[in-house]
Amino acid sequence: MAGGKRSHRLRPVLVRLARAHLRPYRRSISLIIALQLIQTLATLYLPTLNADIIDNGVVQGDTGYIFRLGGLMLAVTLVQIVCATGAVFFGARTAMALGRDVRAAVFDRVQSFSAREMGTFGAPSLITRTTNDVQQVQMLVLLTFTMMVSAPIMCVGGVVMALNQDVPLSALLLVIVPVLGILVSLIVRRMRPLFRGVQERIDTVNRVLREQIAGIRVIRAFVRDGHERTRFAAANTDLYDVSMRAGRLMSMMFPLVMLIVNLSSVAVVWFGGLRIDAERMEIGALTAFLSYLMYILMSIMMATFMVMMLPRAEVCAERIQEVLATESSVVPPAEPVTELRRHGELELRGVEFRYPGAEQPVLKDITLAARPGETTAVIGSTGSGKSTLLGLVPRLFDATAGTVLVNGADVRTLAPQTLASVVGLVPQKPYLFSGTVASNLRYGNPDATDEELWHALETAQARDFVERMAGGLEAPIAQGGGNVSGGQRQRLAIARALVRKPEIYLFDDSFSALDYATDAALRAALARETGRATVVIVAQRVSTIRGADRIVVLDEGRIVGTGTHTELMAGNDTYREIVLSQLTEQEAA
Repeated sequence: MAGGKRSHRLRPVLVRLARAHLRPYRRSISLIIALQLIQTLATLYLPTLNADIIDNGVVQGDTGYIFRLGGLMLAVTLVQIVCATGAVFFGARTAMALGRDVRAAVFDRVQSFSAREMGTFGAPSLITRTTNDVQQVQMLVLLTFTMMVSAPIMCVGGVVMALNQDVPLSALLLVIVPVLGILVSLIVRRMRPLFRGVQERIDTVNRVLREQIAGIRVIRAFVRDGHERTRFAAANTDLYDVSMRAGRLMSMMFPLVMLIVNLSSVAVVWFGGLRIDAERMEIGALTAFLSYLMYILMSIMMATFMVMMLPRAEVCAERIQEVLATESSVVPPAEPVTELRRHGELELRGVEFRYPGAEQPVLKDITLAARPGETTAVIGSTGSGKSTLLGLVPRLFDATAGTVLVNGADVRTLAPQTLASVVGLVPQKPYLFSGTVASNLRYGNPDATDEELWHALETAQARDFVERMAGGLEAPIAQGGGNVSGGQRQRLAIARALVRKPEIYLFDDSFSALDYATDAALRAALARETGRATVVIVAQRVSTIRGADRIVVLDEGRIVGTGTHTELMAGNDTYREIVLSQLTEQEAA
């Protein structure tokens, strides 16, 4: 019962997904159906012509009749070939267009996701859904256009033409077709949960492989190669086992179907021979009946092959629809604000942020303000909510309570482009895209000149190492910045934000990979470059933020102190404890 209910729930998902994305191709689909109808009718007409040639030409010795009907058969065959070729061509083109459109739809929806939705699905699963799952649905649609459209026409037409040849012999179909249908349905019912398991285990293999590739340095550093090989082998073997179980069922289907087909042919020849011997049937009619029987059984086999594909495509369609039906928690405003009267003002009023299902909020009652020309620093222990606080400003996720204001406007009312033009974020884990140094820097401003890029690199203390790279601004950058060091990656990310020239700079622990000398030189250069902008720095290193105009101390998601370094050292135990864990009393003073 549970399996039946799930089937009824899944199939409409597959139908809805296909219907929604095939709507623009209705003309092509109509043409495919027309071509398949013509080629199927032509195929069904050929055995009747062959029977006439045998009964009225060969048996009677009428050569002229044989040539006339033979020419007609050649013409019908030519029509069949042309229509079949056209149906396959337009069917393949429409199916490929469907795959392209579904992939684009999934990609567009994922691009709208906030950090919350990305964490819910996970990158490996989203990659599998965008590639493998879409491919399964695309393949099912392709087979539907090339095989399944003609199968019911062939089956019904074959039954009608078989009855036209000999009604008593057609009684065999009442036994053959139900037996074949029951056999196929029993096998497919067992295959559906196995195919769901296959897709889930592909997700697991992708996740493990992605972790191991990203963490290869850690694996080598701790000599955990053996452990990771074992972990991947476990995931890989799990996928192998489930795939083998599904493969065994698939491998059973065709031999059983062929057994029934061959037994049916033997039965038709046996009983047909008896009817010919009793002069109740012509030899040509038996030949035609055998052809129609094969057409009927072949159409059922085509439907069987489709049914084998159906469970996996159903599961994939459900997984795709889960992504398409998920709304982002960061919703674009219905009437976005595009013009701001103030410049460089950032304010948080009573902000709270809680992850879904969490017992305690990450941030509680956060109220602070940052003004142009000032540097505001945020410091606190690990897990105190510093990065989460910065993520609320560019709307990587939205506050669950309270208000985040940029230039006096709630960020939830601002047009995404307007907010992005005002706020420049350098994330805690800077990411560089495959391309060149210039293409990564122009990610912040596509119209930036080479002079502006070099100026940003100089401010970010990155000019020296970029000049040493072969090609300078056109030096290649690997995916994720894998061919540069962590400190170089951070400085390039800072230069990318500087190229944008926003009104509010957000630095999320962006100096952690720099040595003290480079850190000091970079902060001094930034002070000159961002003198009129609002700067908010999240840092673990006290030396990075001790000169800030205002330091905000976070502890377990709450603000427990605000002031200058001197003021906090004198009156805030939490800040003093953090400072003295890094510096001596004399250095702190």
